[in-house]
Amino acid sequence: MMHWTPAAALLAGLTFAAPTFGQSANGLTQLDILDGGRSADGSYQGALRMTLQDGWKTYWRAPGDAGIPPHFDWGPSSNVGEVSITWPSPDVFDQNGYQSIGYEGELVLPVTITPKNPAQPVRLQGSVDIGVCKDVCVPERLDFDHVLDAEAGRNPTIAAALAERPFSPAEAGVSGAACHLSPTNDGMQIEARITMPPAGGDEVTVIEPGNPILWASQTVTERQGDTLIARSEVINASGEPFALNRSDIRITVLGAHHAVDIIGCSAG
Repeated sequence: MMHWTPAAALLAGLTFAAPTFGQSANGLTQLDILDGGRSADGSYQGALRMTLQDGWKTYWRAPGDAGIPPHFDWGPSSNVGEVSITWPSPDVFDQNGYQSIGYEGELVLPVTITPKNPAQPVRLQGSVDIGVCKDVCVPERLDFDHVLDAEAGRNPTIAAALAERPFSPAEAGVSGAACHLSPTNDGMQIEARITMPPAGGDEVTVIEPGNPILWASQTVTERQGDTLIARSEVINASGEPFALNRSDIRITVLGAHHAVDIIGCSAG
């Protein structure tokens, strides 16, 4: 697994109605901001579209053992109260013997922006650090600076990305999700038992502990009838003791037909 730090990038210019385009320093990735207009509740719909050169991949929020998760800096933005990201269902790749999870060619990442003051313009400004991989892994930093267009109409590219989100538990027919926690030499094991119909093919389960200081190992998944069993070990890199809150544990099942997003699990 490679270790690296983000490289410098070119600065994307400020635009008002047209998308903002930013090119990475090494030319492997282009970023543009898509406008989806303002909703009735005052929030804005937009998206970050990252277009990669042919054959290159980038990573999901939980990238697997061979990847680096994207990091977003919204700090320089103006009149932005909250940014909510909707992740499209990712693919699972074998990367030099390691499992990685992400997207090939393009990632359209829908974002819902809630302004601090609905009567004022919203300027989305900041940067995103990502890793892109082909035969080698390369760091990318992409800057963006864009005043959102409140009058923009429905954007079909954003709509398509939203349609690719994982199913909710109800949509996937999940009737139960329980997590058994047990101590290990280095941390804690989570064994999740999820009662749900198959998602198709060889299902891959990802367990996220819900705390950014904790790391979860690649999950081992098996199925016993209608029950999916997934095990992962969680450790704290600092070596300090930690507690797990079952309500914060996030379980994603990636199948050939669809993905399922489960937040929280009961004691089991």
